[in-house]
Amino acid sequence: MKQNKNVGFVSFRISGTDGVSLETKKWAEVFEQHGYTCFYMAGELDTPPERSLIVDESHFKHPEILKLYGMSFNVDERPRELTAGLHHYREILKTKLYDFVEHFNIGLLIPQNTLTIPLNLPLGMALTEFIAETGIPVIAHHHDFFWERKRFLNNCVWDYFNSCYPPHLKNVQHVVINSSAQNQLALRTGISSTLIPNVMDFENPPDGSDEYNSDARQALGIADDELCILQPTRVVQRKGIEHAIELVARLGLKATLVISHASGDEGYEYQTRVKEYAELLGIKARFVDDIIGDTRERTPDGRKIYTLHDIYPHADLITYPSIVEGFGNAFLEAIYHRKPILVNNYSIYSHDIKPKGFDVIEMDNFISKRTVEYTREVLKNPERIREMTETNYNLGLKYYSYSVLATKLRHITTSIWGSKEFRQL
Repeated sequence: MKQNKNVGFVSFRISGTDGVSLETKKWAEVFEQHGYTCFYMAGELDTPPERSLIVDESHFKHPEILKLYGMSFNVDERPRELTAGLHHYREILKTKLYDFVEHFNIGLLIPQNTLTIPLNLPLGMALTEFIAETGIPVIAHHHDFFWERKRFLNNCVWDYFNSCYPPHLKNVQHVVINSSAQNQLALRTGISSTLIPNVMDFENPPDGSDEYNSDARQALGIADDELCILQPTRVVQRKGIEHAIELVARLGLKATLVISHASGDEGYEYQTRVKEYAELLGIKARFVDDIIGDTRERTPDGRKIYTLHDIYPHADLITYPSIVEGFGNAFLEAIYHRKPILVNNYSIYSHDIKPKGFDVIEMDNFISKRTVEYTREVLKNPERIREMTETNYNLGLKYYSYSVLATKLRHITTSIWGSKEFRQL
């Protein structure tokens, strides 16, 4: 098979700072570094317009897709109109896939989580049929399987789950982001996969503080004699933010907890609980999603909007007390920016990341007296912080760098085309 170096990424959205969008852009960057040209199809895109095809029906927030989603779960029998609707939009989306691949002459298709989690069933169905009909080489990048989320397990669409999430087709190479997913995929479906963890560009250290972000502490309302403790996540229950609040309350140090993102599309009940808990424990917590965005710009009233990478240089400690994570982008970001981090011993961290030897402040699902004391010791010892962060950065370079991603992708493309054109730079 002749190698075609036009790569087509397909997802619900490739825009903003959600984990799937971030990893898609990292993959695209590495592919581009090795002579490929990348194109994008999704319901929401912030990619180059000349290489992009926006298809409204591929977004999980499309009104008709949402309606079909609502009919698919927490019911035992499938209404006939649901089947009709799924196939109606499957055909629309399959036609769009043909248009996308033909218009941009795509030679390698990379569905990003669309054959993994059933947020848009017609898109999963369309992709499966398109891949089977065309025989196009595919790398299916899986971030969150449906069996990892309780809300998907009571449904009336198991036949589509079994055929599309993911499809067992000979022209599909499967990629997962952690060893648990790799084991479960093999156990449940008999499908083998390649483990490629999330990565950061450790070969190129961050710029740090510059003229634009030099006033970030003031914008966040943090005094010069105060610690900036950063919780760089959305406010959702599995992030365990109440543990970060408890830690700050028990440290006995002057500090502000900065929570970077809002709850998003998962409701505001937990965010209300977090705010009330911060008030109850008497800590200063700042919810700053109004001035943290995807790009540097200005609010309507003229205030600066910073990126999350503008905030990291000003943080004294990163809190990451997550209960469940598919991998842990915030963990990589913390070590990339050479910051000490408190991390909960969640399962993927315990199995895949911790054994690499990272030097962190750990907790086991609750804040212990020892965790508080050790955190206080670290924050008062600049030399200890330097030692921790240097060790962690070097381990990040070894295990989670762009070079690691390039090597893994080279192995996959070699198995597809039988050549080694995807060379190390």
